[in-house]
Amino acid sequence: MRPETEAELAELVAGLSGPVRIAGGGTRGVTGREPELKVSGLSGITLYEPGALTLVAKAGTPLAEIEAALDGEGQQLAFEPMDHRGLLEIRGNPTIGGVVAANISGPRRIQAGACRDYLLGVRFVDGRGQVIRNGGRVMKNVTGYDLVKLMGGSWGTLGVVTEVSLKVLPKPERSSTLSVAVSDIGVAVRVLSAALKSPFEVTGAAYDPNLQKALIRVEGFEDSVAYRTSRLTSELEGFGDVAEESKSEALWAGIRDVHPFQGKEGDVWRLSVKPGDAAEISARAEADQALFDWGGGLVWLRVPAGTDVRARLGAFSGHATLVRSDHATFGKLGRFHPESTSISALTKGLRAKFDPRGLFNPGLMG
Repeated sequence: MRPETEAELAELVAGLSGPVRIAGGGTRGVTGREPELKVSGLSGITLYEPGALTLVAKAGTPLAEIEAALDGEGQQLAFEPMDHRGLLEIRGNPTIGGVVAANISGPRRIQAGACRDYLLGVRFVDGRGQVIRNGGRVMKNVTGYDLVKLMGGSWGTLGVVTEVSLKVLPKPERSSTLSVAVSDIGVAVRVLSAALKSPFEVTGAAYDPNLQKALIRVEGFEDSVAYRTSRLTSELEGFGDVAEESKSEALWAGIRDVHPFQGKEGDVWRLSVKPGDAAEISARAEADQALFDWGGGLVWLRVPAGTDVRARLGAFSGHATLVRSDHATFGKLGRFHPESTSISALTKGLRAKFDPRGLFNPGLMG
């Protein structure tokens, strides 16, 4: 099923007799036995006003097409969406609808915010086949944020996104990355915390134990970046040797897309934790490999296939998402962290409202 228009999609959903699995470019690893409903036929940028920092695109528009259009005007998606293809070893073309549906956000989230924070408006088809519009196409017309934010990160379980309106930002004139030589995860988190608490507007804070380097990114105008990196160097020298890395852009693309795990066997988990807990939690997980982003708040773990990381960790403040595994492990453990009783009740209520027939991505989020 690959509708070419929103109206065709709405008619198709209204006539469905059973569940479907929603897919855009097929690059986020969502699989299942249900028939696939592809939104890649709904493609194209419908409005782009660089002066208003606003872009509107249909959900099936390739992310590469959007990034190329923005780059031509010296602009970007500030939330730096991750590309899962290398990590998941799959092909396809990521779409903007998939990015929004999964709220995909990269290293810059610690400073700029998440994908949903840049959503101005959204159009989607609910489980009754109704077209729902919420928010606006430009910033001055934005109203009703609640539904817009709700769809960002719902993974297609509440409706099929057909169009999104996004706020975009200018690209920085310069990006500079400092590295601090650190061998201990606990010390590395303190380095990242010190950088993030500084007044120097850090836009990336990560640690790769294999490199034994804490990485700190500063972006902006040339003179400003030069000043801030100089000041940060002085403030961080007490933790270890500080150096300025070359090829800053490629370095952060590797952090964003978890390059250190690519081509290696095992399951991949994504943990959201309090940065101060990162060292202790990663030790409890007994992972083969780890990578830390968001100042330690995002922990990537590579473990032997079939490992129940949640069981290893026990109770902790945060959640653990299974990102890469086989069908049997996904079926046994589930992709997302089990919801609390109150959150589960809220989730079921929302699904009953927007997808009363249980058509969209059944079982994906509990």
